[in-house]
Amino acid sequence: MSERTLNLDPGLYSYLLNHSVREHPALRELREATAGMPHAGMQISPEQGQFMALLVRLVNAKRTLEIGVFTGYSAMSVALALPSDGKIVACDVSEEWTAMARKHWAKAGVAGRIDLRLAPALQTLDKLIEEGAAGCFDFAFIDADKTNYLAYYERCLTLVRRGGLITVDNTLWSGAVADPRNGERDTVAIRAFNDALHHDGRVEISLLPVGDGLTLALKN
Repeated sequence: MSERTLNLDPGLYSYLLNHSVREHPALRELREATAGMPHAGMQISPEQGQFMALLVRLVNAKRTLEIGVFTGYSAMSVALALPSDGKIVACDVSEEWTAMARKHWAKAGVAGRIDLRLAPALQTLDKLIEEGAAGCFDFAFIDADKTNYLAYYERCLTLVRRGGLITVDNTLWSGAVADPRNGERDTVAIRAFNDALHHDGRVEISLLPVGDGLTLALKN
Protein backbone atom coordinates (compact mmCIF):
# COMPACT_ATOMS: atom_id res chain seq x y z
CA MET A 1 0.00 0.00 0.00
CA SER A 2 1.01 3.62 -0.44
CA GLU A 3 0.86 6.27 2.25
CA ARG A 4 0.26 9.07 -0.28
CA THR A 5 -1.25 9.69 -3.71
CA LEU A 6 0.89 8.65 -6.66
CA ASN A 7 2.41 11.21 -8.99
CA LEU A 8 1.29 10.47 -12.54
CA ASP A 9 4.06 10.66 -15.11
CA PRO A 10 2.94 10.66 -18.78
CA GLY A 11 3.23 6.89 -19.08
CA LEU A 12 1.15 6.19 -15.98
CA TYR A 13 -1.41 8.81 -16.96
CA SER A 14 -1.75 7.18 -20.38
CA TYR A 15 -2.25 3.81 -18.65
CA LEU A 16 -4.96 5.35 -16.45
CA LEU A 17 -6.81 6.69 -19.49
CA ASN A 18 -6.47 3.46 -21.44
CA HIS A 19 -7.71 1.29 -18.57
CA SER A 20 -10.45 3.48 -17.15
CA VAL A 21 -11.97 6.05 -19.46
CA ARG A 22 -14.91 4.99 -21.64
CA GLU A 23 -15.46 8.30 -23.39
CA HIS A 24 -18.70 8.69 -25.32
CA PRO A 25 -17.99 9.58 -28.99
CA ALA A 26 -19.83 12.89 -28.60
CA LEU A 27 -17.68 13.79 -25.60
CA ARG A 28 -14.52 12.95 -27.52
CA GLU A 29 -15.63 15.06 -30.46
CA LEU A 30 -16.33 18.03 -28.19
CA ARG A 31 -13.03 17.65 -26.33
CA GLU A 32 -11.09 17.54 -29.59
CA ALA A 33 -12.98 20.53 -30.99
CA THR A 34 -12.22 22.53 -27.85
CA ALA A 35 -8.52 21.60 -27.77
CA GLY A 36 -7.55 24.16 -30.42
CA MET A 37 -9.47 27.04 -28.84
CA PRO A 38 -8.11 29.83 -26.66
CA HIS A 39 -8.63 28.96 -22.98
CA ALA A 40 -8.86 25.24 -23.85
CA GLY A 41 -7.26 24.52 -20.47
CA MET A 42 -10.57 25.47 -18.84
CA GLN A 43 -12.08 22.18 -20.03
CA ILE A 44 -12.11 19.32 -17.54
CA SER A 45 -10.24 16.11 -18.34
CA PRO A 46 -12.03 13.00 -19.63
CA GLU A 47 -11.32 11.02 -16.46
CA GLN A 48 -12.85 13.83 -14.38
CA GLY A 49 -15.93 13.91 -16.58
CA GLN A 50 -16.34 10.17 -16.18
CA PHE A 51 -15.84 10.42 -12.42
CA MET A 52 -18.51 13.10 -12.15
CA ALA A 53 -20.90 10.95 -14.19
CA LEU A 54 -20.31 8.10 -11.75
CA LEU A 55 -21.00 10.40 -8.79
CA VAL A 56 -24.24 11.53 -10.40
CA ARG A 57 -25.35 7.92 -10.69
CA LEU A 58 -24.25 7.11 -7.13
CA VAL A 59 -26.47 9.84 -5.65
CA ASN A 60 -29.33 8.95 -8.03
CA ALA A 61 -29.39 12.52 -9.29
CA LYS A 62 -32.25 13.84 -11.39
CA ARG A 63 -31.89 17.59 -10.89
CA THR A 64 -28.42 19.13 -11.04
CA LEU A 65 -26.71 22.51 -11.15
CA GLU A 66 -23.66 23.62 -13.09
CA ILE A 67 -21.89 26.91 -12.43
CA GLY A 68 -19.59 27.62 -15.37
CA VAL A 69 -20.23 25.80 -18.66
CA PHE A 70 -17.42 26.78 -21.09
CA THR A 71 -17.90 24.59 -24.20
CA GLY A 72 -20.11 22.09 -22.41
CA TYR A 73 -18.01 18.98 -21.71
CA SER A 74 -18.86 18.70 -18.02
CA ALA A 75 -22.55 19.36 -18.62
CA MET A 76 -22.63 16.69 -21.34
CA SER A 77 -20.86 14.22 -19.05
CA VAL A 78 -23.51 14.77 -16.39
CA ALA A 79 -26.43 14.85 -18.83
CA LEU A 80 -25.45 11.51 -20.32
CA ALA A 81 -25.51 10.02 -16.81
CA LEU A 82 -28.95 11.38 -15.92
CA PRO A 83 -32.20 9.48 -16.43
CA SER A 84 -34.30 10.51 -19.43
CA ASP A 85 -36.32 12.94 -17.29
CA GLY A 86 -33.24 14.43 -15.60
CA LYS A 87 -32.43 18.13 -15.86
CA ILE A 88 -29.39 20.39 -15.47
CA VAL A 89 -29.66 24.10 -14.78
CA ALA A 90 -26.44 25.35 -16.35
CA CYS A 91 -25.18 28.87 -15.62
CA ASP A 92 -22.80 30.86 -17.82
CA VAL A 93 -22.36 34.34 -19.30
CA SER A 94 -20.66 33.55 -22.63
CA GLU A 95 -22.80 33.37 -25.78
CA GLU A 96 -19.76 32.33 -27.83
CA TRP A 97 -18.59 29.36 -25.76
CA THR A 98 -22.07 28.08 -24.98
CA ALA A 99 -23.07 28.23 -28.66
CA MET A 100 -20.47 25.54 -29.22
CA ALA A 101 -21.83 23.66 -26.20
CA ARG A 102 -25.39 23.76 -27.55
CA LYS A 103 -24.30 22.36 -30.91
CA HIS A 104 -22.55 19.38 -29.34
CA TRP A 105 -25.30 18.76 -26.77
CA ALA A 106 -27.73 18.47 -29.65
CA LYS A 107 -25.44 16.00 -31.44
CA ALA A 108 -25.30 13.89 -28.27
CA GLY A 109 -29.09 13.97 -27.89
CA VAL A 110 -29.00 15.63 -24.45
CA ALA A 111 -29.92 19.23 -25.30
CA GLY A 112 -33.38 18.71 -23.83
CA ARG A 113 -31.91 17.85 -20.44
CA ILE A 114 -29.88 21.08 -20.16
CA ASP A 115 -31.53 24.37 -19.19
CA LEU A 116 -28.84 26.91 -20.10
CA ARG A 117 -29.26 30.27 -18.39
CA LEU A 118 -27.07 33.07 -19.73
CA ALA A 119 -26.80 35.50 -16.83
CA PRO A 120 -24.49 36.06 -13.87
CA ALA A 121 -24.73 32.80 -11.93
CA LEU A 122 -25.48 34.44 -8.59
CA GLN A 123 -28.57 36.03 -10.14
CA THR A 124 -29.73 32.66 -11.50
CA LEU A 125 -29.10 30.88 -8.19
CA ASP A 126 -30.81 33.59 -6.14
CA LYS A 127 -33.82 33.44 -8.48
CA LEU A 128 -34.05 29.68 -8.01
CA ILE A 129 -34.03 30.15 -4.23
CA GLU A 130 -36.69 32.87 -4.48
CA GLU A 131 -38.82 30.51 -6.58
CA GLY A 132 -38.77 27.91 -3.81
CA ALA A 133 -36.17 25.49 -5.23
CA ALA A 134 -34.23 25.15 -1.96
CA GLY A 135 -33.41 21.50 -1.30
CA CYS A 136 -34.62 20.42 -4.75
CA PHE A 137 -31.29 19.59 -6.41
CA ASP A 138 -29.27 16.41 -6.04
CA PHE A 139 -25.88 17.44 -7.42
CA ALA A 140 -23.94 20.62 -8.24
CA PHE A 141 -20.68 21.39 -10.03
CA ILE A 142 -18.90 24.71 -9.47
CA ASP A 143 -16.28 25.71 -12.03
CA ALA A 144 -16.50 29.45 -12.68
CA ASP A 145 -14.80 32.65 -11.48
CA LYS A 146 -12.81 31.79 -8.40
CA THR A 147 -13.47 34.95 -6.41
CA ASN A 148 -17.14 33.99 -6.16
CA TYR A 149 -16.57 30.37 -5.12
CA LEU A 150 -17.78 30.87 -1.56
CA ALA A 151 -20.88 32.71 -2.75
CA TYR A 152 -21.67 29.98 -5.30
CA TYR A 153 -21.11 27.32 -2.66
CA GLU A 154 -23.48 28.93 -0.17
CA ARG A 155 -26.24 29.15 -2.79
CA CYS A 156 -25.65 25.56 -3.88
CA LEU A 157 -25.74 24.41 -0.26
CA THR A 158 -29.19 25.95 0.00
CA LEU A 159 -30.40 24.47 -3.27
CA VAL A 160 -29.01 20.94 -2.82
CA ARG A 161 -30.95 18.45 -0.70
CA ARG A 162 -29.60 16.65 2.36
CA GLY A 163 -27.47 13.79 1.06
CA GLY A 164 -26.85 15.71 -2.15
CA LEU A 165 -23.37 16.37 -3.47
CA ILE A 166 -21.56 19.59 -4.38
CA THR A 167 -18.39 19.25 -6.46
CA VAL A 168 -15.92 22.10 -6.91
CA ASP A 169 -13.17 22.29 -9.52
CA ASN A 170 -9.64 23.78 -9.43
CA THR A 171 -9.24 23.57 -5.66
CA LEU A 172 -5.53 22.72 -5.89
CA TRP A 173 -4.97 25.47 -8.50
CA SER A 174 -1.84 23.93 -10.04
CA GLY A 175 -0.26 23.83 -6.58
CA ALA A 176 -0.41 27.60 -6.08
CA VAL A 177 -2.66 27.26 -3.01
CA ALA A 178 0.25 25.66 -1.14
CA ASP A 179 2.71 28.43 -2.02
CA PRO A 180 2.47 31.19 0.61
CA ARG A 181 4.38 33.54 -1.72
CA ASN A 182 1.54 33.46 -4.24
CA GLY A 183 -0.83 36.32 -3.48
CA GLU A 184 -2.73 36.39 -6.75
CA ARG A 185 -6.41 37.18 -6.36
CA ASP A 186 -7.72 33.85 -7.62
CA THR A 187 -5.22 31.91 -5.52
CA VAL A 188 -6.20 33.81 -2.38
CA ALA A 189 -9.88 33.19 -3.14
CA ILE A 190 -9.41 29.45 -3.56
CA ARG A 191 -7.34 29.27 -0.36
CA ALA A 192 -10.14 31.03 1.51
CA PHE A 193 -12.68 28.64 0.01
CA ASN A 194 -10.62 25.57 0.97
CA ASP A 195 -10.13 26.89 4.50
CA ALA A 196 -13.85 27.56 4.90
CA LEU A 197 -14.89 24.11 3.71
CA HIS A 198 -12.34 22.39 5.94
CA HIS A 199 -14.18 23.81 8.95
CA ASP A 200 -17.75 23.60 7.63
CA GLY A 201 -19.69 21.07 9.70
CA ARG A 202 -22.67 21.25 7.36
CA VAL A 203 -20.88 18.96 4.90
CA GLU A 204 -18.59 15.95 4.73
CA ILE A 205 -15.65 16.74 2.44
CA SER A 206 -12.86 15.21 0.42
CA LEU A 207 -10.36 17.15 -1.68
CA LEU A 208 -9.06 14.85 -4.40
CA PRO A 209 -6.05 15.28 -6.71
CA VAL A 210 -8.24 14.78 -9.78
CA GLY A 211 -7.58 17.21 -12.61
CA ASP A 212 -6.62 20.52 -10.97
CA GLY A 213 -8.10 19.44 -7.65
CA LEU A 214 -11.72 18.38 -7.13
CA THR A 215 -13.50 18.92 -3.83
CA LEU A 216 -16.52 16.81 -2.91
CA ALA A 217 -18.93 18.19 -0.30
CA LEU A 218 -21.79 15.92 0.82
CA LYS A 219 -24.56 17.87 2.52
CA ASN A 220 -25.43 16.60 6.00
